[in-house]
Amino acid sequence: MSATDPGATDADATDTRAAVPEGADPEAAAARARLDRALDRLAVTFRGMTARADEVQCDCHWGSAEELALLKVPDTELDPDLLHRTWSAPDWRDHGAVLRRVLPQFARELTAGLGAHAYAIDHVGISFERGDWQRWPAEQSAAVREFLHAWWAHTLRTPDPAVPADDLLPLCGEASGTLGPWLAVWEATEGPVADRHLAETLDAWTTQLLVGLLPWFSWSNTREEDEAVHEELTAWFVRHAPARLRAHGACEELLDDLHLLALPGPVRLAEPHRQHVLRRIEAAATPPPAAPAAPPAPEPDRTAAPG
Repeated sequence: MSATDPGATDADATDTRAAVPEGADPEAAAARARLDRALDRLAVTFRGMTARADEVQCDCHWGSAEELALLKVPDTELDPDLLHRTWSAPDWRDHGAVLRRVLPQFARELTAGLGAHAYAIDHVGISFERGDWQRWPAEQSAAVREFLHAWWAHTLRTPDPAVPADDLLPLCGEASGTLGPWLAVWEATEGPVADRHLAETLDAWTTQLLVGLLPWFSWSNTREEDEAVHEELTAWFVRHAPARLRAHGACEELLDDLHLLALPGPVRLAEPHRQHVLRRIEAAATPPPAAPAAPPAPEPDRTAAPG
């Protein structure tokens, strides 16, 4: 097994590093090659899949009968809008069969950032969860698991991924029902790129974490489960982030936030810590001042003698 991802194999490392161009980051190149193989594996594993013959949808809200018929034909590419409506619809009779039908194309769209539908990235995890993919036949569930792990590993090695780490971590957690494996990969993935993702994620999340909230909406968890995830996530950041943030050169305010996260909840939100968090929330909600209006153009000189 790889030191950076429990889903990788020694063979993965061998055959990808051999093809690394001179001067390239070998770990990043290996992660890219692994993701490409995972996408190819999905294409092979789910070739020929269709929605159930008796699958139905609402033609006034979802789409036409002709579009529904395409889901019952294997391996036909869907236009991006139809693909979006298909994976995001919550009311299929057999969501798993529909997801298997579109999964090779859907996975390619995901790793490219979903294009015009990037706003819906926080719905992707629940689509996988609805599909109950972990109960699919072993070959199919293994292909999905490897895709998610390869995508996560590639993201942590990529300076500007199509889907940022702070979007992909909740997606993988929602899809799999657990954060632990994804945090373990991040813990084992060393280097300035993974550390920068850590700093950017914490910068985006600390205000919510400080007031006891998850920084994303969970579509399937109970309140108690959300609280448990918040505790797990906060504890992981407190244990593993400080040294990496210092090495990254993170600002003192972010390190101060980590110090507050390490305090028990009631102490963390006592004065003056509570005022610190409230000021952060207020600042985030306050729109920036409007740019000053341009000075009016000078009036033409009407006293000049006519030419």
